[in-house]
This record gives sequence, structure tokens and C-alpha cells, in this order.
Amino acid sequence: MAAGVPSLPSQDTPCPVPPAQRPLQEYDQLSRSWFFRWPAGSPTALWRALGLAWLFCLPVALLVAGGSIPLRHDPPRLVIAAGAAAVLLPMFLLLRQWLGWSYVHKRLVSEKVAYEESGWYDGQVWEKPISWRQQDLLVARHQVQPVLALLRQAIAIAFALMLLGTGLCQAL
Repeated sequence: MAAGVPSLPSQDTPCPVPPAQRPLQEYDQLSRSWFFRWPAGSPTALWRALGLAWLFCLPVALLVAGGSIPLRHDPPRLVIAAGAAAVLLPMFLLLRQWLGWSYVHKRLVSEKVAYEESGWYDGQVWEKPISWRQQDLLVARHQVQPVLALLRQAIAIAFALMLLGTGLCQAL
């Protein structure tokens, strides 16, 4: 398990949910993932990764924007338009991270766990014991909610940068 994440408490009744589908295990797997660890670590790591994604996308956006005849003859607008368009890749990365972390959050705060025993859809629902619910709620509140708050802030900033860039491009 990840540092600071306790193991599941033992229960008198066995848990029918396969280990890989238990919410705490899903959280552990997500927090160990290279991609989903960006916002879970320090905010600096997230901004560095997003900045590198933006820098990676910028030359491609410059080439595409250079295909526009009006922008080709106006270098400041070309650079601003390409910079705004290059924010799309970091935005998509943020949205994917948001989807993953919000899914795990939803599973942690839920009183029941939906799971499948085989590859076919044979969905079952199991109600969490009180001790599991308490532990899952603690992890959701103190580990996952701060990550979601950081992602929400980063998505808002990326959206504002896109709007600012397009507005500047139109104003010039």
C-alpha cells in the first residue's frame, strides 16, 4: 500500500468484492500510477508536467497556426494563437486526471460497492461495513479531496489561459 494508507480492517464476514475492485485498493493503484501521481504529490510536480506538455505541443501548434495566411503575416498574433491552442493538451490531461480521481472519490464515499466477479456483466452490490466506510471516508476527505481541489484549480487556470490567449489574439 502507499505510504500513509492503512490496510483494510479485518471483518468477521468475508468481503465478496475482488481485491482489485475494492475502493481503497483502487485508490492505492491510482496513487501509484505515474500519470495520476502528478496532482497527488506537490503542486509543483503537476505544474511542471503540464508545462512540459504545453512546451511539447507549442511547436506543433505554431506549425498549424502558421498555415493561416492572416496569422503568417502577424507574428505576435501567431505566437499568441499557438500558445492558446497548445493549452489544449494540458487541458485534456487535466480532464483525464479529473475523471480518474473523481471516480475513485465516488467509490470511496459510497456506502455500497458495485463489483463484477467475472469478465461478463454480472454486477453485484455489496454494502460496506461501518469500519470500512469510516476508513474510506477518511481517505476520501484527506487524500482525494485535496487532489480534486488542485485539479479544479488547474482546470480553471488552463481555461482562463485559453480564453486570455484567444482574447488577446482577437484584440491585436
